Amino acid sequence: MSTSADLCQLIQGSRSIVAITGAGISTLSGIADFRSKHDGIFKKEFRGLSLESIHEISHFRRHPEDFYDFARTFHYRFHERQPNIVHTVLAKMQQKGILRALYTQNIDGLHQRAGSTDVGELHGTVMQHHCLKCGAPYSYDDVRQKLEDSQDVPKCDECGGLLKPDVVFFGEGLDGNLMDAAEHDLRRADLLMVLGSSLTVFPVAALPEITLRAGGKLVIVNKQSTPLDTYATLCLPDLLETFNTLNQTLFL
Repeated sequence: MSTSADLCQLIQGSRSIVAITGAGISTLSGIADFRSKHDGIFKKEFRGLSLESIHEISHFRRHPEDFYDFARTFHYRFHERQPNIVHTVLAKMQQKGILRALYTQNIDGLHQRAGSTDVGELHGTVMQHHCLKCGAPYSYDDVRQKLEDSQDVPKCDECGGLLKPDVVFFGEGLDGNLMDAAEHDLRRADLLMVLGSSLTVFPVAALPEITLRAGGKLVIVNKQSTPLDTYATLCLPDLLETFNTLNQTLFL
């Protein structure tokens, strides 16, 4: 049976480690994930619409009020959440040169708040916004303040255009340059850690295969099983226990 101690040994024996994180790590900070079997937010509805449809770019352009009215109590409460042990240990690993690269499917900015730098945000971020008409940039706090001051959809101060978070909505493509960088890092990784991801959303779900084809090892730490479990050197179910052990072994 795989243990956290086994992962510590793998880390200590590896030269090039990459991590990919998913929504499961932020559940430890109180942020609901999207696709859990029973309580993922995409299992719920808002105004009779699936939350997945509200996050489609075509729907956002037609009815941005649906997204923003939902997001007032979800996305724009991220500032109330704090980084957890997974975020902080990954930041320490990065700062000590143990972790070569960090990529995330999360949009909440908690990696950066924990001290990580050069985070590859594969699905974008709600921490930055832009005007769809003139391209003017806005911060999370800018848009959060607009939502607190008014029930209206946030608009650009310069041209009145619709503001959109820099999140990759359904129907939008991922950043090609960022995906190229991820593939470059994964090809050179001798150890890839997939943390809190169900590995069901493509194209990110296919990224671990790059490391496997190049001869690197895969470790998956996730509450639920994933399609790549049988290819992993280690599969661990408990992020909290695993990262408490890593923290004590690597940094205390």
